Amino acid sequence: MANPTPGSLPYTDTKPVGSADFYFAINSTFRFILRKLGREAWIRYLQDMGRDYYAPVNRQWLTGGLPAVAGYWRAFFAAEPGGEVEVKLLPDRVELHVKVCPLIKHLRAHGRVPIPEFCQHCYHLGSARAAATGLTMRLCGGDGACTHTYALPVAQLPPQDPKQIKENAP
Repeated sequence: MANPTPGSLPYTDTKPVGSADFYFAINSTFRFILRKLGREAWIRYLQDMGRDYYAPVNRQWLTGGLPAVAGYWRAFFAAEPGGEVEVKLLPDRVELHVKVCPLIKHLRAHGRVPIPEFCQHCYHLGSARAAATGLTMRLCGGDGACTHTYALPVAQLPPQDPKQIKENAP
């Protein structure tokens, strides 16, 4: 993937790709929140982040529609080292086909164990972002390979089945 285009991400970075070692901190932070505060607090944390931290991108999605959603994800994964992701823009949705999750790959390559719930974070964060922009979000798969779908209401996606989100194997 090419380097991100200016303005497609909510932050400015001069590096061509992000620092994968940050993945260690994310995994540890999630583990800490889950152990100390519980699952509901972790979900609230992710939902708040989806609405608040990502508000600049959510506004871009709201005004730019599905092309803005696809553009964001292309830029996002271009800045994430080690992933294999295909972003498809369709008339009523954007699909992210994550063949190799850069985060899960990096953790395992360095002997780190992703928390079992790790892939659920993409759903809770993504569904909050989608709701803020009039979209629905669904996730299927996990444990290093998954599909994210961001869709217009006309797509009439079925409700999220939590069983479709795999937990990560130790």
